[in-house]
Amino acid sequence: MQAIKKYKVDRLNANVYGSRTDLGVAAASAVGHKIREMLNSKNELRIIFAAAPSQVELLENLSNHIDLDWAAITAFHMDEYIGLSKNAPQGFGNFLRKYLFDRVPIKTVHFIDPEAADPEMECRRYAGLIAEAPIDIICLGIGENGHIAFNDPPVADFNDPVNVKIVSLDRACRQQQVNDGCFKTLEDVPSEAVTITIPVFMAATFLFVVVPGPTKADAVFRTLHGPIDTSCPASILRRHIQAVLYLDRDSSRRLPA
Repeated sequence: MQAIKKYKVDRLNANVYGSRTDLGVAAASAVGHKIREMLNSKNELRIIFAAAPSQVELLENLSNHIDLDWAAITAFHMDEYIGLSKNAPQGFGNFLRKYLFDRVPIKTVHFIDPEAADPEMECRRYAGLIAEAPIDIICLGIGENGHIAFNDPPVADFNDPVNVKIVSLDRACRQQQVNDGCFKTLEDVPSEAVTITIPVFMAATFLFVVVPGPTKADAVFRTLHGPIDTSCPASILRRHIQAVLYLDRDSSRRLPA
């Protein structure tokens, strides 16, 4: 699938595709190619996945790559609400089970427990798992407020001292969950979550950033053309040496022709 436009801002490459469907096919193909390439020189890969409606096309297409050696992959998810039932469909672990983990013979998936009795201890447990070895690939999106994972502007820290932390979700972030159809009302959206932090993204070897849809156009513009600061946490991606941003016509509509 060929991009209809390409940009490069600082170190960040951005490819624009004609439709959301084309974007998903292209991103999944690129991720699959990178997995195969890396497994030529490594016995095992460690990959972190985002869970959001914006990732559905990527995940569904990636699950169709049955030739991938899924048994060589250890997976993580990047965030989870605090206080949801383990069976709640809005849970990010459950989302990834539905669209990827239950569809492929993956070796291991490490889940964040939304019902952990001690969320701080759960953060330390998950941080320890992430720190066991380098993260090879992260598949992520960008929120309407410019967040990556649940690093919203009020809590984002480019030099966070921990790999995983508890955050309070800002109103724009919670409203996005309603806009995406995940919750009926703002009051239904949990106010706290566990998230991996920005240094985890920056330490990963490859980033595949999948951002379709008209509601992401402002965040995409700020990511590429605003200052690199925590007012738009995704702007830090311009400093990563192996990150590619995948856009469609809608999410790229504010970019120069």
